[in-house]
Amino acid sequence: MLLADRSALIHGAGGAIGGAVARAMAREGAQVFLAGRTLARLEAVSADIRAAGGRAETAQVDALDARAVDRHADAVAQQAGGIDIALNAIGVTHVQGRPFAELALADYEFPIHVYTRSNFITAQAVARHMAKKGSGVILTLSTPGARLAGPGYMGNGVSSAAVEAMSRHLAGELGAQGIRVVCIRPHAIPEAAAAGSHSDETFRPQAQREGLTVARMLEGAAGGTLLQRLPTLDQVARTAVFLASDHAGAITGTVANLSCGFLVD
Repeated sequence: MLLADRSALIHGAGGAIGGAVARAMAREGAQVFLAGRTLARLEAVSADIRAAGGRAETAQVDALDARAVDRHADAVAQQAGGIDIALNAIGVTHVQGRPFAELALADYEFPIHVYTRSNFITAQAVARHMAKKGSGVILTLSTPGARLAGPGYMGNGVSSAAVEAMSRHLAGELGAQGIRVVCIRPHAIPEAAAAGSHSDETFRPQAQREGLTVARMLEGAAGGTLLQRLPTLDQVARTAVFLASDHAGAITGTVANLSCGFLVD
């Protein structure tokens, strides 16, 4: 097993990506600690993991509440003997597809505030414990918006670019303490949208403006990639497992491009 005897703390574990990663890490032997705002969703993921023979604990934690995140990280580290892996996979519904001239300042600022604040808080909480062990992996999430220069995605693009910049900076600052930091950048995931996730709520207004369903809009997005398809939840989860494992021990300070060739590095 790639993650045997590792502890993994996942914020946003009740969401589509967070849940998929939690299940995959548990299958590879990790003890997973699921954190999020909606306890019912966390418990559903935990039930799946336990039914498959894995180990999972849940806690209702707001990733924007620094004190709550710190207390939870301390409790996880005490129970597990440390924290080996951390992922911030929280998601919020935010405005996309609205031209700059029509974009309210509050709608622009919202995703930037949520994603930069939460990633700062969650990374700082686990880094303290990882530094004590001299090892650890912090995973973050962004979107192709970080590299796009088209209309309608100002808040998304700036927030994603900020998370990628934060990840690079953290890798530089924490590397000497044995901590690796890698950002995962998937394109839109049809399964996540179909499951009624935040991505579905975020994509729906844009799809409606184009007279399409979200599914049909994503079909069009798939046609814009080199592989003529979009990533799956399983591919994102397996990538996260690999990056958290010793097989990726030389990888830090970079972005794993899971855009199916929508972006070419």
